[in-house]
Amino acid sequence: MYSLLEAYIKSRTSISDASLKLICSHFEQVKTKRNELLLRYSDVCQHYYFVNKGCIRLFTINKEGIETTRFFAFEGGFGTALPSLIEQTPAREYMQTIERSELLRISRKNFYQLVDTLPQFAFIYRQILELGFITAQKRIYGFQGFDALEKVQWVIQHQPDFLLRVSNKMAASYLGLSPSTLSRVKAKL
Repeated sequence: MYSLLEAYIKSRTSISDASLKLICSHFEQVKTKRNELLLRYSDVCQHYYFVNKGCIRLFTINKEGIETTRFFAFEGGFGTALPSLIEQTPAREYMQTIERSELLRISRKNFYQLVDTLPQFAFIYRQILELGFITAQKRIYGFQGFDALEKVQWVIQHQPDFLLRVSNKMAASYLGLSPSTLSRVKAKL
C-alpha cells in the first residue's frame, strides 16, 4: 500500500526507516470510483493526495458550463487544491478522480506537522512546490507561443501516456484547444 510513496520519498532524500514509517503512518488509503469528486467548488481543501493508482484532475467550470482542466496527477504524484489547502479558503475548483483510483490521503494538520518536525519531509514539500511552479510556468509560457500541433507534441514528449488515459474533452481543456481541433491534430500524428 505504501511502497510507491516510500519509493517516491527515498528517491528524493536520505531518510531513516523510522522516519519513513512515521510519514506513512499519517496517510490513509482511499479507493474511489471513476469521476468521484474529492473536492467541490465551495469546499475548503483539507487533504493532500498521493496517487498509487489512477488519476486526479483539478478543474473549473465557467458560467457557460465549459470545463477547464488545470492539473492532472497520475501514479506516483501528489495532487491537491493547494491555494485552498494553504489559505483555508473555498477551493474555487473541483478535484476528481477520472478513473477508479487508489489514493493515499493525509490531512492538512498532519501534513504540516510533518513539514514542521521532519526536515526530510519539508525538503520533499519544497521540491513538490518548486516542481509544480516550474511545470506551471513552462506550460503557461510555452503554450502561449505554441500552435495546436506543438501543444500536443509537448504533451507527448513530457507525458507520453497522457493522451491514452485522458478523455479527448479533458485533454483539450488542459491544452486550451477545442475537442475537434485536438482530434484533427491527433489524426495527423
